Amino acid sequence: MNKTSAIQEIISATEHQPIVFTTGYSCRIAQYIADRPSHFYMTGSMGLAASVGIGVALATEMPVVVVDGDGSLLMNPVGLISAGAMPDLGLVHIVLDDGAYASTGGQDAPSGGVDFAGWARASGYGKVLRADTEDTFASMLREATANCSSPVFIHCVLTAEDAAVPPRIAADLGDHQRRFSHHVQTTTITRV
Repeated sequence: MNKTSAIQEIISATEHQPIVFTTGYSCRIAQYIADRPSHFYMTGSMGLAASVGIGVALATEMPVVVVDGDGSLLMNPVGLISAGAMPDLGLVHIVLDDGAYASTGGQDAPSGGVDFAGWARASGYGKVLRADTEDTFASMLREATANCSSPVFIHCVLTAEDAAVPPRIAADLGDHQRRFSHHVQTTTITRV
């Protein structure tokens, strides 16, 4: 599974549910696959995807999906601690682990020696999962997004090369923020 196929699975498993995509390639790939008002593309603030997702979940009382990266989570693991401290938080926190800081030049990220699942468990996540194949990931994702009533952590291991990455997000950031805000204010998603 590569980053593009993982993001395709995430988008396929959600329709109106807010999704926060971490900086770099993840948001660029997501916009290319399906640019939806429910997508929040972080074009900066590496390491804060979980924090933004937690804020959206608290403000809207809707389950939120966070698409994080291994390098991003290593930069700032405080989102794990915050989410884990809220047992009723509707959050599906996905870490796409390719072992690299892909969008900043492909430098190795030290994720191979990190037990992300252990971090999430120790932080208090209600469910902690690991996906090594696309089928496993798709199944876990559909279950997690359909029944999200407490923080769920999915460590998604990426092993395949990715296709060419789409161009940078070109939308005006203010317009993007307004579109996303309008979506979360006018959408009703029932928590399980």
